Amino acid sequence: MRKPIRTRLMAHLAILATLVGSLQSVQAQAVTYRIDPVHSFIIFRVKHMNTGFAYGRFNTFSGTIVVDEKNPANSSIELEIDANSVDTGNSQRDDHLRNPDFFNARQFPKITFKSTRVRKINDTTVEVQGNLTMRGVTRPVTARVTFTGKGRNPRGQEIIGFETTFTIRRSQFNINYGLNGGLADEVRVTFAVEGIRQ
Repeated sequence: MRKPIRTRLMAHLAILATLVGSLQSVQAQAVTYRIDPVHSFIIFRVKHMNTGFAYGRFNTFSGTIVVDEKNPANSSIELEIDANSVDTGNSQRDDHLRNPDFFNARQFPKITFKSTRVRKINDTTVEVQGNLTMRGVTRPVTARVTFTGKGRNPRGQEIIGFETTFTIRRSQFNINYGLNGGLADEVRVTFAVEGIRQ
């Protein structure tokens, strides 16, 4: 005997609700955070005259981080840095860094990073592979990223923190000024980020 139309309709609606709920559950696993530039830092270090280290930072940048705690392979990061915002605490040196000897910020105003793969190392660390573009040159970069915390800011917004330190060779991006001994080729970069859930 066939079930009444209303019974069959209710059964179909229940199945549909279950499917929608499952889909929402899958989608909810990946959370997008907007990088908070006020509480995030991009710092670099390079050796000067094979003696001491010179430090600098970028003051203007933006980006997003997608975090999937259950499946880290679905996580990602995109970052855009304003090359003109370089800051070493000395205006004359900063102007030199902006010119074609270094970042050539007029022709290449943006430095970008876009991840291509995220692999879980342990409960607090992932390995991020991606493409770094600077001065119009794109090179692969691999960095180990550490989870540093999660909470809420004074506005009640969910926030999350990560930090990574990695090394690049500036000559790979056609930044060759001072390689004869004035400045080292290796540049250590530290990225400490706090993201706000969107």
